[in-house]
Amino acid sequence: MIKKKNEYTKVKKIVILKNSIGQRIDNFLKKKLKKFSKNAIYTIIRKGRIRINKKRIQAKYKLKKNDTIRIPPIYKESKKIVKKKNIPYFKKIIKNNILYEDKYLMAINKPKKIAVHGGSGINFGIIEMIRKIYPMEKNLELIHRLDKDTSGVLLISKKKFVLKSLHNQIKNRRIKKTYTAIVHGLWPIKYKKINFPLLKTQNIFGKRLVLVSKNGKKSKTIFKVEKKYKNATILKIYPITGRTHQIRVHTAQIGHPIINDNRYGNKNLDKKINIKNKELFLHALQICFLHPKTNKKISIIAKKNSINTLNLKKIFN
Repeated sequence: MIKKKNEYTKVKKIVILKNSIGQRIDNFLKKKLKKFSKNAIYTIIRKGRIRINKKRIQAKYKLKKNDTIRIPPIYKESKKIVKKKNIPYFKKIIKNNILYEDKYLMAINKPKKIAVHGGSGINFGIIEMIRKIYPMEKNLELIHRLDKDTSGVLLISKKKFVLKSLHNQIKNRRIKKTYTAIVHGLWPIKYKKINFPLLKTQNIFGKRLVLVSKNGKKSKTIFKVEKKYKNATILKIYPITGRTHQIRVHTAQIGHPIINDNRYGNKNLDKKINIKNKELFLHALQICFLHPKTNKKISIIAKKNSINTLNLKKIFN
């Protein structure tokens, strides 16, 4: 489907000498890592994988004499070539899942197991598919993201002003999102709201993880019990903040992880469930926002999902 050749750097340590003093770290790395994209370089800086004197830094950091820079292994994406014969397949996926579309934006019900964009070893994603299907649209961009294993409402902008407007709505918490999930066990009534601060980190292999930490960013999630079974609970979930993996970490932290969460879940509990569907039971059900052009309230619901197709009584009772 896609021609791809992967390349990684090795761990490097560089000590700054006189001729590099005062240079910004991002510009320094662009010269040192010419084979790698600017996006890859800014990503590892943003994620804190570039360390100077064993500390995280920002892209604007200016180098000082004797600074020791640690450069981790970096994945280099080759140019992705999507063969024309696969475009009908992409069209079918997208067209069958369009929830809303006008000349300014579109919303799709993102299927599980498909990333929102290519990168980090993933050949292609939803945005690459849409760009191939709509070649005349030159400003197609993701407005927000969903995890690869999470299905549900995903917004894509077609105009620059739309992207800017909706990003401002996200920043000011004017976009309202509703998720549905099935978690292990009986959800405690006292947990109607969770405020655990979340910190982004990664393991030794560079895999992204989020932890509850007093040093993390403020986060808030509202939970409403929809139905309880013998060993599971269906929840409606309203994230007030939009931290990475927020819902998954918050539920796992109190001992009621989302079923089939292979990153934060409980594999022993997952094995006890008699179900062939091993997908993450988390779905972005609804999103509400003000249309950037008309200023009218738009509410989009993705009713179709793996949760409402299951015989839950048979599985969990």
